[in-house]
Amino acid sequence: MIKKAVTFLAILLGFVATGHAQVEFKRGLEQVSFIPKGQWITGVSVSFSQSNQKNYQFLIVENIGGDTYTFKVSPMLMYCFKDNLAAGGKFSYSRSRSRLDNATVVIDSETDYSVENLYNISQNYSAMAVFRNYISLGNNRRFGFFNETQLQLSGGESKICTGRGKDLTGTFERSWDVHVGLAPGMIMFLNNYSAIEVNVGVLGFSYTTTKSTTDQIYVAHRDSKSANFKINLFSITFGVAFYL
Repeated sequence: MIKKAVTFLAILLGFVATGHAQVEFKRGLEQVSFIPKGQWITGVSVSFSQSNQKNYQFLIVENIGGDTYTFKVSPMLMYCFKDNLAAGGKFSYSRSRSRLDNATVVIDSETDYSVENLYNISQNYSAMAVFRNYISLGNNRRFGFFNETQLQLSGGESKICTGRGKDLTGTFERSWDVHVGLAPGMIMFLNNYSAIEVNVGVLGFSYTTTKSTTDQIYVAHRDSKSANFKINLFSITFGVAFYL
C-alpha cells in the first residue's frame, strides 16, 4: 500500500513539473512594426569646410599663415527585408588639403622653431556593409532606436611635402583598413518618409596597414591594430534618411 502511494505521488510530481516547464515566460515588452517590411532606406550626407589664416596665433604657435579645406560625401542604401530588420551598404569619399605657408612655435623667449612651405593632401574612400535592428518606444512610431552592425573596408592615400627647390622633401603614403563595429543610434521621423538619425560608435575593432615612401627612395611599412569598448564622442554621426 505504501509502495503504491509513493509511486502515485512520484507520478503526480512529474505531471506538475512538466506543467510548470511548459509555462511560457513573457516579459510584457511590446514591439510594433516600426519599419515595415519592403521599405527602402536611402540618404546622403555632404560636408564641406574651409578656412584661411593670416598671422593667426594659437597657444604657443604664432604667425600662422595658410589655408585648408575638407570635403566629404557619403550615400546610403538599405532594404527592410523583415519588419524592423534592414540590411544594405554605405559608401563614403573624403578629400582634404592643408597648406601652411609659415608658422612659429615659441616655447620661451629664447627658444622657437619655424615651419615653412608645408603642404599636405589626402583622400580616403570606404565601402561599408550595414545591418540594422530597429526598436520602437512602446507604440510610438515617431521616435525609436536602432542597433547598427558595421563591416567596413577602406583605403586612402596622402602626400606631405615641405621645403622648396633643392630642399624639397616629401612622403607618399597608401593605407588599407578593415573595421568591424557596433553603433547604436536614435531616429526621429519628421513625416512618413523622412527622418533624422544620430548614432555613435561604442564597440569596434580595426586593422590598418600603411606603406610610406619618402623622396621616392626610402620605403617603410606600418601596421596597427585597435579595439575599443567605449563611447567615442568623435564618431557621432548625424544624418537625414528617407524611408520609401
